[in-house]
Amino acid sequence: MKKALSIVIASVFLLLCWQLASMALDKAFLPGPLTSFRAFVDLCIEGKMWPQFCISALRVLGSTALGVLLAVPLGMACGRSERLYQISTPLVAILYPLPKVVFLPILVVLFGLGNLPKVVLITLIIFFQIFVVVCDAAHQLPQESVDSMHTMSRRLSDVFQHLLLPACLPSVLTSLRISVGSSIAVLFFAETFASFDGLGYLILDGMERRESPDMFAGIIGMALLGVLLYECIYFIEKHCCRWL
Repeated sequence: MKKALSIVIASVFLLLCWQLASMALDKAFLPGPLTSFRAFVDLCIEGKMWPQFCISALRVLGSTALGVLLAVPLGMACGRSERLYQISTPLVAILYPLPKVVFLPILVVLFGLGNLPKVVLITLIIFFQIFVVVCDAAHQLPQESVDSMHTMSRRLSDVFQHLLLPACLPSVLTSLRISVGSSIAVLFFAETFASFDGLGYLILDGMERRESPDMFAGIIGMALLGVLLYECIYFIEKHCCRWL
């Protein structure tokens, strides 16, 4: 209840700041929230919003799933193997700080303007975010805990299910929540740079037509996508990590 009230208060505050900025500037390029939300509803009724929303959502969800599926087992393997840890650490130190968005032109040249370059780009962001925390969490796991687990079962699946996964899951979900903003930002850039569909393209199309309400309607859709993803991950985190 307190969280819902906090969200409502924060939303009202942001909408009020938006309205005041619109009134202060009094420019066509910055419509107020009522005008923008009206344009959002109109685009939904006309069937122009939801197809683009679903396209962007599928790109983010597919990339997130792929990034997690790759990063979690590799991170655990590198974290528990001292040799793999020593090999992966300098590679991550070089590649992790590198802005992944710089690879977009290369990916477009390799894979064209379809979904693949966007999915690969967002997957890279998710992968490194999750890999780093999983690798560190697995590496810092006390050897005594592993030895105790081995007295009950030496099966790799049991060690993964009852020891490694509970130790790494909170870090994975927290990293996912943090990376939502980065993923949405990169998705926007990718869909405006090399795309003919998605919410990013909808925003760019409104800007090029000088239809600011439509542009802000697309921004509302992009913000809605980010909030929904964040809250879904937060819900999963609270229900899967009850021991925290």
